[in-house]
Amino acid sequence: MIYLIHGPDELLRSEALAPLRNALGPAELAELSTTWFDGRKVSLSEIVHACDALPFLTPRRLVIVEGLIGRLSRRGKGEEEVEAAEEEATGDSTATGRDRAALLAYLPQLPETTDLALVENAILPRANPVLKRVEELARQGRAQVVLCDAPPQAELPAWIVQRAQRKGASIERAAAQELATYVGRNLRLLDNELEKLIAYRGGQGAITQRDVRLLTPYTQEANVFELVDAIGRRDGPTALRLLRQLQQGGAAPLYLLSMIVRQFRILLQVGELAAQGMGKDAIAEALGLHPYPTQKAMQQSRQWRVADLEAVYDRLLATDVAIKTGQLPDDLALELLVIDLCRRAATSPAL
Repeated sequence: MIYLIHGPDELLRSEALAPLRNALGPAELAELSTTWFDGRKVSLSEIVHACDALPFLTPRRLVIVEGLIGRLSRRGKGEEEVEAAEEEATGDSTATGRDRAALLAYLPQLPETTDLALVENAILPRANPVLKRVEELARQGRAQVVLCDAPPQAELPAWIVQRAQRKGASIERAAAQELATYVGRNLRLLDNELEKLIAYRGGQGAITQRDVRLLTPYTQEANVFELVDAIGRRDGPTALRLLRQLQQGGAAPLYLLSMIVRQFRILLQVGELAAQGMGKDAIAEALGLHPYPTQKAMQQSRQWRVADLEAVYDRLLATDVAIKTGQLPDDLALELLVIDLCRRAATSPAL
């Protein structure tokens, strides 16, 4: 059987491979009939040799090849990606083209005792020749195509609830919504956080919003976002209340100041990149940010002009000096900073 497992989510790819490995029996025997290849380097002849070998002490043989299709979807250096199906008919004289044609010819000949898993860490385009061939074999019951992409953001809470149930636990819908908001569409990270929350509850009731806020590391950063959001809305009372909550939570003054500085720096960077026409995913990748802060920063950056964000840095520096030199008590310095930033936002028309 041929399995084409493609998509960006590592957890789903791992879980798609798990039953194939489990089907080989005990782990010590399964290893004897499992071969892993780096598809970026392996030759097609090595793959064929491994696939044609008989299983040893197990009912089946498993060959896993990662990244092969991505390699075969490109010509030589500097040339465009090959996706057009008609190229298969006209032929390709490059080494990559010959390997791709050989793979397409070999797939229908895969021995019945072998499972071949072709794994890609990106979604393959619909016109990819290998994907089309595997889909053709799937219609004959000889292959499966597994797409490994996280659900859309709006569907993540339902995924978290179902995941918790699979683990023998439960989570409140509001808590699942909060966890999805903080972590985003990284299912491996979501699963790790869920495991931690389940262990914390110890089987004593459903996971709550309080549990998520207590144990998820993104929540304090999220509270800083809320603080900056309140400043951008010119909501001084809310901004001061959030500041005091962070202080009561044990956050050190210089840490809070550094987080506020970091957030305004992100706002400035995001605003500049958005003005260049970049979308959320491109901005997140360019700045190395998590999806949640990227989305929040894009919303907040619209409340400020770039010139005003640059001017804010002078005020942030003055607060840093005041705290480090003892000119003002730490808490008072931060409160005055928040009040002043709200005043600056009030005089800055939204973008």
